[in-house]
Amino acid sequence: MQQPIADGSLDGTKRGALPALAVGLVRSGLVSDDRLREVLAGKDPSKSLVRALLETKEVDDAALASFLSRRYGTPLADLSDHPIDRSSARLLPRSVARRCLAIPLEVGSEQAVVAMVDPTDVVARDDIRSILRKDLRLVVSSYSQVIAEIDRAQLDLQDEFDRTAGNFDGHADDDSASDVLEEGPIISLVNQTISRAILDRASDIHIEPVARGVRIRFRIDGVLHEIGYLPKSVQPQVLTRIKILAGLDISERRRPQDGRFTISIDANRVDLRVATLPTYLGEKVVIRVLDTGGTRLDLADLGFLPEIRASYDRLTEKPWGMILVTGPTGSGKSTTLYATLSRLNRVESNIITVEDPVEYQLDGISQIQVNALAGVTFASALRSILRADPDIMLIGEIRDRETAEIAIEAALTGHLVLSSLHTNDSLSTPSRLSEMGVEPYLIASALTGVVGQRLARKLCDRCRISITLETGWLVDAGFNLPEGVGGEIQAYRASAKGCERCSHTGYFGRLAFQELLEVSEPLERAIADRATNDRLKEIAIAEGFLALRDVALRHVLRGVTSVEEVLRVLV
Repeated sequence: MQQPIADGSLDGTKRGALPALAVGLVRSGLVSDDRLREVLAGKDPSKSLVRALLETKEVDDAALASFLSRRYGTPLADLSDHPIDRSSARLLPRSVARRCLAIPLEVGSEQAVVAMVDPTDVVARDDIRSILRKDLRLVVSSYSQVIAEIDRAQLDLQDEFDRTAGNFDGHADDDSASDVLEEGPIISLVNQTISRAILDRASDIHIEPVARGVRIRFRIDGVLHEIGYLPKSVQPQVLTRIKILAGLDISERRRPQDGRFTISIDANRVDLRVATLPTYLGEKVVIRVLDTGGTRLDLADLGFLPEIRASYDRLTEKPWGMILVTGPTGSGKSTTLYATLSRLNRVESNIITVEDPVEYQLDGISQIQVNALAGVTFASALRSILRADPDIMLIGEIRDRETAEIAIEAALTGHLVLSSLHTNDSLSTPSRLSEMGVEPYLIASALTGVVGQRLARKLCDRCRISITLETGWLVDAGFNLPEGVGGEIQAYRASAKGCERCSHTGYFGRLAFQELLEVSEPLERAIADRATNDRLKEIAIAEGFLALRDVALRHVLRGVTSVEEVLRVLV
């Protein structure tokens, strides 16, 4: 491996000669000359250039890892697809691992394989070698992956649960403030649980009393997974600690409470919403995890089939009309709407939203929070919005006739209106609006498109298992095969054991199944004539409409998800 090149210094000069590594970074296009000079001028002399660039977020960490691998001839390792020996990883203390930005992947009798973010950091290499007492074989990995694996290696919740139980020795004083206000086992337990939930990509943490103790469950990719049990004796103090963090009344145990607090993990702000619920066995707590700092709202990430995405983009570029996203609670409607707004957010467009609650804050968009106590309802806010010269309006949800009629009026008078509605599919949307009391001819005139949506888990591409499916079985199960597909087809299913990357679930991440009902002239006439859902379906299919099951099967054929997951979601 080539010898690392010293970072060098500007010695106070504005346009001094750049170090060789810096020149390479500029030439590769990873960072501009001016921004790199600013980082060099302001960085701590004890820090390497690589670390300074990462901490100031001037470069993409994955692109930087690839560049360093090529420059220094060090293999590039994707830790999401690389086996890591947890016992080996723990040989390097967490504080040292974070300081050196490194994690041991495998430690043998004579040699240790170590993933480093910065292979130019000679001091870090010497520290690691002295601790492990092995020769080092280095690989380069991205900053985000190394940090996540360092934290994951050190977090063993069952050990933490057992240690907490031992510290309290079968009893706990729920009136003692020291264990929930100062450093102590309860604080450590709560912090570790939240950190592990974030590492495991959990959207919710359930802490609930049961007969045998306190059960901890994480909702990962929409499905609850049991993590472990705490002894009943520590339940009061765990709940008290969470209530203190969320600003709740610690003495109130008979009625539900809601609160929130924020933590920062690796410069990302994580918003945590807390809800308590009294039960027969004691209070249950659910913590919703919202990673607002790392959220990327992009339609390209949501799973649209290319042909459906093209039609949806065309509809959203129209200057007027109403587009609805439908589906049950938890089907990703809000995410689709926010991603749509992110794409439409331009200087020349005035975008105003009415939401309950405001889930994501979007720069350049005026967002109104519904507040019934202050008299701010969807309907009253919409009337005010119409006087504020909007181009695009987002209504969090259409819940009643008044809101629906105002939204339709806005769509018919030259505004693009986006909203959500609780229906089973896109085809039942016109009848649902009609049941609210809206005249069918108004629905037909205003409605330009309806997205029906469900969320499903994506297979972990590291541990998924190849299988063969009989097309006859798929037809019997209610799937319509794409043209030209027959006989046996290649597909995948989830591994029963999973792997470290997917937290042993067999699935990693989620995607949305979306059907798009584009309201054409024949459909518009049929809606105005109060046609049945079956008749609307006939017209739509003749025009190329793909129902949710048809969309889901295409994702199965692409190897993105499994038939079992489709059948779970689309009952």
